[in-house]
Amino acid sequence: MRRLLKSKIFIVALVVVVILALAVASSREGSGIRALGNIISVPISPLQSVISFMSKRVADIFDYFKDVRITKAENEELLRRISELEKENRELERLKRENKELRDALNFLNQMESFEPIGCTIIAKDPGNWFEVFTINRGSKDGIELNAPVITAYGLVGRVSEVDLFTSKVVSIIDMDSTVAARLSRSRDVMIVRGDASLRSSGLCRMDYISPDVDIIPGDIVETSGLGGIYPKGIIIGQVKEVIRNEGQFDSYAIIAPVVDFKRLEEVIVLKEKP
Repeated sequence: MRRLLKSKIFIVALVVVVILALAVASSREGSGIRALGNIISVPISPLQSVISFMSKRVADIFDYFKDVRITKAENEELLRRISELEKENRELERLKRENKELRDALNFLNQMESFEPIGCTIIAKDPGNWFEVFTINRGSKDGIELNAPVITAYGLVGRVSEVDLFTSKVVSIIDMDSTVAARLSRSRDVMIVRGDASLRSSGLCRMDYISPDVDIIPGDIVETSGLGGIYPKGIIIGQVKEVIRNEGQFDSYAIIAPVVDFKRLEEVIVLKEKP
């Protein structure tokens, strides 16, 4: 045991002597202390490099996740702002559409000086997808009269078919019981527009009594003629979608696409004739 201890002491002493000898020998060319530091740092330098590299990598990883969190927060904020802008844009479009409808209604009503407009809300409708027969929230107490024309800002809807004290029923132009004296805006030819059982499921109606000499083509605008005593002239009904020619004198007919969307009606205007 003592021999082992003496051996270790001898080795340590030998290492110290060697280091001191090297330091003295190198002092002629530079600082002995620097040389000693260089000698001691030789076995330590690789470990320092590894530690420095790992520290940098760990710092880079933390910076990466920090950047990811910041980027995620920025993206969420951008998405929230985009959603707000889209909502604002939809609201502006709705207001723009309503403003246009009101302007169109005002311009149209200015042409109907002999009528008093009564704004109405649809509160009920018959079963089905289309507003063929529906109920409005105005009745005789509001001045609604039987057979009064019903319109929107776009054109003709139909007529009042029943009147109660607080409500009224309206029959639209696509209903089978509806007939309207009409004419073509371009050629001024007069015909009849009526509801049709096979067309109402598509929201369309039919123009009958087209003689062979009538100048009619798809795209023609159809309006009320003012004949028949119910509808004033000049109210837009729709547009010619298709012309079916037959050999008979009045067997030809046309399919009419109304300008009013009878699937999405909410508000209508009843025209009350002024005294």
